[in-house]
Amino acid sequence: MRKTMTHVFLLCCLLFLLPVESCRTSRQVTSRIKDQLPSGPNDVCDGVCLDDSHCSQPCPPDTKGNMGFLCRQKQWRKINDTCRTLDAFNIFEATNSVSIQSSGSHIKLHEFSVKSETIAEKLWRRCPEDLSCVTRKIQQSPLIPGNIAVIVQLLHNISTTLQVGANEAKMRSYSIMANHILNSKSISNWTFIPDRNSSCVLLHSVNSFARNLSIHEHPLNISEAFIHTMGTTLSKDVNGKKFNFSMKVNDTKNEVTGRVLIHRDELEKLPSPSQMISIAFPTLGAILKASFSENITVNGLVLSVILPQELNKISLIFEKIIKSDDKRTQCVGWHSLENRWDQKACKMIQENFKQAICKCRPSKLFTSFSILMSRHNLESPVLTYITYIGLGISICSLVLCLCIEAFVWSQVTKTEISYLRHLCIANVAATLLMADIWFIVASFFSGLVTEHNACVAATFFVHFFYLSVFFWMLAKALLILYGILIVFHTLPKSVLVASLFSVGYGCPLIIAVITVAATEPGRGYLRPEACWLNWNMTKALLAFVVPALTIVVVNLITVTLVIVKTQRAAIGSSMFQEVRAIVRISKNIAILTPLLGLTWGFGIATVIDDTSLTFHIIFSLLNAFQGFFILVFGTILDPKIREALKGRITSAKWISRISENLSSDFSCHPTKGPS
Repeated sequence: MRKTMTHVFLLCCLLFLLPVESCRTSRQVTSRIKDQLPSGPNDVCDGVCLDDSHCSQPCPPDTKGNMGFLCRQKQWRKINDTCRTLDAFNIFEATNSVSIQSSGSHIKLHEFSVKSETIAEKLWRRCPEDLSCVTRKIQQSPLIPGNIAVIVQLLHNISTTLQVGANEAKMRSYSIMANHILNSKSISNWTFIPDRNSSCVLLHSVNSFARNLSIHEHPLNISEAFIHTMGTTLSKDVNGKKFNFSMKVNDTKNEVTGRVLIHRDELEKLPSPSQMISIAFPTLGAILKASFSENITVNGLVLSVILPQELNKISLIFEKIIKSDDKRTQCVGWHSLENRWDQKACKMIQENFKQAICKCRPSKLFTSFSILMSRHNLESPVLTYITYIGLGISICSLVLCLCIEAFVWSQVTKTEISYLRHLCIANVAATLLMADIWFIVASFFSGLVTEHNACVAATFFVHFFYLSVFFWMLAKALLILYGILIVFHTLPKSVLVASLFSVGYGCPLIIAVITVAATEPGRGYLRPEACWLNWNMTKALLAFVVPALTIVVVNLITVTLVIVKTQRAAIGSSMFQEVRAIVRISKNIAILTPLLGLTWGFGIATVIDDTSLTFHIIFSLLNAFQGFFILVFGTILDPKIREALKGRITSAKWISRISENLSSDFSCHPTKGPS
């Protein structure tokens, strides 16, 4: 009996202490947290800061969780933060917090891992009309990462456990809670939440909750500083419907507007009166960018639109936050499954320096829309002229290169090693010629949403043929290694030719096919602004950059090896001609490989710093004139080809002169007939 009474007494003491703790004002707790949180990158973590090392620190008093840090450039930088003042016990009003129960038994103080769904169920039971029993606690909570994560999870569980239609009172409380963590002052703290998808979860939760709203007699209009919900009833008898939003951005006096329009021809598709709900977010775009560390900027409101399934077209008018003609604007929809902005959900109708008009198609995947200010499309007349003039010269040079190879083929391919060497250079020229042609084709489809399949096909062939250029250069390097390290003529000529074609065309084909198969089903093969491999979302560009630069390194190592081997080798009379052929190949690779590597090295620089016009110009020059480089360094400067050309020309002149002499002799001394 005494043992039982002791347990009851301890439980009563613990329950008595709980409201006392909750009576501390939020202002005091917030002030204490701000005073004790690290103010800079270096005032945390004891010990030496070694690059890429991690450490963890406990949160300040009155908070739970911890903070994680990463050492970069000899400074500790915070990378995640779970510090929170909210939990299962103090999220409710003080008068109700002492009686939270789970399955008929009191929750023990150490059980912070109580499922959020259970808390949501208790929330429905304690304040089923308006959810107001938690709003005051949430509004008073500090905007620290752990609290944001707790509120996101609570909102998610509220929307998923909603059994009946939400009403206006519930939506008001829901908006108050969402508004608190959408505050512009909280944007930087979203970057420290361990779950990077929290911002996506919030957007999905708000949309899911709003989808269950029931609009009856009067239109819905719930306005908070950072979330504004409007709803109305639609029918085919009205001329059209529109929602106008005007909201402040970044705590300034400046307001940006957004407008949702549904045209009459769309409303005529409705079989019966239905409802439409739209939600505007002025800060959500910045929060999504902070969460995913993207290099794109949302340049307007984010508008979520919940429509009847019969309607599949809406017009959206976005006022630009940054009003400028220097940046290219894109109309986009948020892909709810892949958590990314997708340009294919919308189409730009009209744009000026102040606003953009988009036509979008809402669906199960796309319910939220906005405009992006992309940094990945640097347009310049200089780049256009360099590219097309250079490509013209490159194509003509490659055609001339192939013609010369065909003209002197029989003269320069008398030995096996020479035959294989010229086979490689001819295929390098042919693949680069095809790559340049497909590059021009791809440029005509860039930016055309309606030509997506054509753009995919053009990008595939550009990827394949540019890779083939590098792999045929690799085939030349392997040919050198075959000649230097292995005894000559150990393999039949047909086997060597088949091996070279397998490397030159087989390897790039496998890489190109795997790339498109792995990324295109999720629409991550192409970049939004051009017919070329995606970088931001799937890093598909690495399927070209990594093989190309790896081949550059391998070829340079091979050339170095050849120099060492040929200096040490004793050249015999029987192998002299073969070794000289290998030396010529090595010189050819030593010149062309750095040029190709340098070209695509600047290509990587344009990806890293896509605002630098200088990098773009250098890359365009080197890339556009690759065909000219191959003609000069691969063909014209080859002494054997010049000698063969001279011989063929001399032979042609000699044959022409003999023909003229024979013709002259025949006309001057006719054959006499029999007397």
